[in-house]
Amino acid sequence: ITPAITPRTRAVIAVDLFGQMAPIEQVSEAAQGRPVIEDAAQSIGASRRIGGRTVMAGEAAAIGTYSFFPSKNLGGYGDGGMMVTQDEALFEALMKLRTHGSRRTYYHEIVGYNSRLDALQAAVLRAKLPHLGAWSEARRRNAAYYDAAFADVPELVTPWIDPANTSIYNQYTVRVPRREAVQAHLKERGIGSNVYYPLPLHLQPCFAYLGYREGQCPEAEKASREVLSLPVYPELTTTQLDEVIAAVRAYFGR
Repeated sequence: ITPAITPRTRAVIAVDLFGQMAPIEQVSEAAQGRPVIEDAAQSIGASRRIGGRTVMAGEAAAIGTYSFFPSKNLGGYGDGGMMVTQDEALFEALMKLRTHGSRRTYYHEIVGYNSRLDALQAAVLRAKLPHLGAWSEARRRNAAYYDAAFADVPELVTPWIDPANTSIYNQYTVRVPRREAVQAHLKERGIGSNVYYPLPLHLQPCFAYLGYREGQCPEAEKASREVLSLPVYPELTTTQLDEVIAAVRAYFGR
């Protein structure tokens, strides 16, 4: 982060990936006083120990953002999201921006948006929210079951969780050689899997104007060729977990 900061840098966005928090305290230090925005779309309910206390995803940054897309751990029946902040001035600004730049009907202080959460989505989310903790715990149990089952498969790298973090396992993402072959092997057995993400941001066509080239972010590029996410949703039965495990182990001759 530090070498990338220039006089034009206005904020730093930290992305929580696959269910665990980014090291927000380290990002904040590297940001050198600039506000940090935490993209917590994949980590609602996750936590991190910072300075001797437990901090929830979205809490420690200037602004935390959540996604309620149906595939998320806390998903609605359509698109939706939320921003949180501990800063009163930011709160007021965000409230104006979400409602056409207005805090008083028909009086618009700034040009804003129509970004209010639909009432139907809010009702669905309120019904599901009390179950989020139990769902997260079930995902952690499923992940631990996988970790133990794959411990003796050296070709497969299980997810690494920062010791300071408690993950919600939005995905259970392993790294494997010959990723496409592994995925085809699972598909033949009726087992779903997915790739998050096949192309790093710096190589996306929409960012070509920035001038990045292959090789400039080698770790991201390597990960994008190896990552594969296995089913981890809370309703999985032990029988289903064993079926996934047996299929993966069979591919590697275990």
